[in-house]
Amino acid sequence: MFGIIKETGVDDEGLKAFHDDYFPYPLYRDVNSVFYKAMGNRSLFSCISYNPFKLWRDLKAMSQRTTDKNIEGNMVGAGLITGGLILYSSSGEPLHVYNEETGTPFDLDELRTILESAKSSSLSSPPVEEL
Repeated sequence: MFGIIKETGVDDEGLKAFHDDYFPYPLYRDVNSVFYKAMGNRSLFSCISYNPFKLWRDLKAMSQRTTDKNIEGNMVGAGLITGGLILYSSSGEPLHVYNEETGTPFDLDELRTILESAKSSSLSSPPVEEL
């Protein structure tokens, strides 16, 4: 497992805190935004509701989830760009792409299903060609 980040030199202290407290895996900087472009170069505004009541409800729910999980954030850097998750096979083939939807928790059951499927397919087909 590794992470791709879009910037350094903006909030390196926050990046270090993220790495130390929430994601203790290798981080790589996407210098040319290749991964972000491949995921659609999406912005927070692309998934925000224009219904003020739904927007308020979603922001309140997101705030409660981060409070419940003791997650702290800040308003430094290019935080309006959304990311996501790309799952790769051991041979480097992309298996699944999940685009982040700000305020929506990641579906862990879906992730488990995808990982189990990838695990069983890798067991049934060897990573080498028969000669």
